[in-house]
Amino acid sequence: MAARTLEEMAAKGYAKATRKVDQMKRSWEAAKPRMKDHYDKLPFGPTRKANYKAAIDAATIRFDWDKWKDNWIAKMRE
Repeated sequence: MAARTLEEMAAKGYAKATRKVDQMKRSWEAAKPRMKDHYDKLPFGPTRKANYKAAIDAATIRFDWDKWKDNWIAKMRE
């Protein structure tokens, strides 16, 4: 059996990652309350904490799997 090419390995990683997008989105949304709770325990003032919470609420997860694949291949060739 011949070794896989970098392109084949990247394609496999791409397929695996894109199958998990829905789970990744759910995990991201589930993590938001924990992020805010943990930040509340830090010694920052109320304004900084409110700004952080607003940013977390506004944040969205996004994926650029084509960019990931290109960057992964480039990194493996270094």
